Amino acid sequence: MSRLIRQAVVLFLLLTAVTGVLYPLAATGVAQVLFPAAANGSLVKKDGVLAGSSLIGQSFTQPGYFWSRPSATSPGPNNPAASSGSNLGPTNPALTDAAKQRIDALRKADPGNDAPVPVELVAASGSGLDPEISPAAARYQVKRVARARGMDVAKVEALVDAHTKGRQLGVLGEPRVNVLELNMALDATGR
Repeated sequence: MSRLIRQAVVLFLLLTAVTGVLYPLAATGVAQVLFPAAANGSLVKKDGVLAGSSLIGQSFTQPGYFWSRPSATSPGPNNPAASSGSNLGPTNPALTDAAKQRIDALRKADPGNDAPVPVELVAASGSGLDPEISPAAARYQVKRVARARGMDVAKVEALVDAHTKGRQLGVLGEPRVNVLELNMALDATGR
């Protein structure tokens, strides 16, 4: 019996060392060599200072910036420690109220814009951390951003086009615009 217990303990310690120490170290080492930016969180720096991650959404509320998709994480928006959706169903009045408030905020920020509001500017994503919006959602905001920055609309549209990423491998997903990267490009214009 003691021999079986000793074998079980040795096997447990061996498997713990392999799967809990050696494999994670090897996987981390390979990722650092082959994909260092992704392995370190796809961090984005501005003038040597950390500005965020291209994988986690950020809240922008000033009229001179493109706004991200709403976040339902708690206790605050875009909290990566609490990634989740709102879990509000389509028949829940709280979901309708939240959507109406978001539409009202968009209309108030850009009263002359009577175009239909793209859904991702109203509805939170399943993770609550989506860093990207559709090109249509970015174009919806172009005039507000251009007016707030004193820029020509065509220049802001050109920035949106330059920061629009296509489908992955030409077939996966939808075209998208990373809001943090687009807003940093806006700041780089000096306006």
